[in-house]
Amino acid sequence: MLDLRRIRQFVVLAEVLNFRRAAERLHMAQPPLSVSIQKLESDLGVRLFERGGAGGVTLTPSGLAALPEARRLLFHNAQLGEVARAAKAGLGGALSVGFVGSSTHGSLQRMVRLFRSEYPGVELVLKEATSVTIMDRVAERQLDIGVVRTPLMTAPRVELSSLLAEPFVAALPAGSHLARLPELRLEDLSQESFVFYSREEAAGLHAMAILACQLSGFLPSIAQEATQVQTVLALVESGLGVALVPSIMQTAPNAGVVFRRIVDMPEAATIGLAIATPAEQPSPAASRFRELAQRALHSGGQPLDGSPLRSSPASGRADRHL
Repeated sequence: MLDLRRIRQFVVLAEVLNFRRAAERLHMAQPPLSVSIQKLESDLGVRLFERGGAGGVTLTPSGLAALPEARRLLFHNAQLGEVARAAKAGLGGALSVGFVGSSTHGSLQRMVRLFRSEYPGVELVLKEATSVTIMDRVAERQLDIGVVRTPLMTAPRVELSSLLAEPFVAALPAGSHLARLPELRLEDLSQESFVFYSREEAAGLHAMAILACQLSGFLPSIAQEATQVQTVLALVESGLGVALVPSIMQTAPNAGVVFRRIVDMPEAATIGLAIATPAEQPSPAASRFRELAQRALHSGGQPLDGSPLRSSPASGRADRHL
């Protein structure tokens, strides 16, 4: 294996073509420099310099050929150090971010835009999944960080940091008789069939939607279950029932779905978004993303759906490269 120190000495000597001046530039004595160059030539099996009088040298054809490669080697060695130091500081490298689909209705865009603006040296690798899957992958360090829906059972070795809280709103098929009302009470939905969240894959949303209905005195009649909020809305559009969805979903108009505010939505059934990071030693870039995510969603004083911002603790696959 070549000694990079000797490579640098070779490049300096090739530039000044004099042992004394090269030794001065390298802040070393001339005899050790001469010995070091001889060892490099021995390692390579070729002569790099022809020695002349008074310490002068000229490059051999082998030396001339080796000089550009030696310079490239020193450059890439320096780059390697810079990349490693940048990653250690959270200013470079790659950051894998898991996200739930409902975060793409404005929230994720704000986070990504701000992060890329302030840390352009970090490559973001975005991976869509369910909150449960994201938590598992963060715990196993298959993901550096995640944007998840709360409430959510806290996984071992994962810390949740709340981003925003928001209420459910009613999602109705466009032809529903309830769509004629400007706003609803939960009891208005008591006789409707519901499209609900999967108990296994979206346990937090499932539990909060059930709780909201129970606090209003009824159990929902569940016609169909789905995992992702977007799938729930597609089934509502198909006429399979009504649904309770995060209020942020109103920002994506859909001609087949009507959204209505629920005036008596219990605060106990509030949902939200949170950042999931490893509980111990998250990467520096992950810590920076978490801080900027909170700033991105709180800086305007309002969450993206326009409802009052409330602070509440988090409880309870296509890859995209940006």
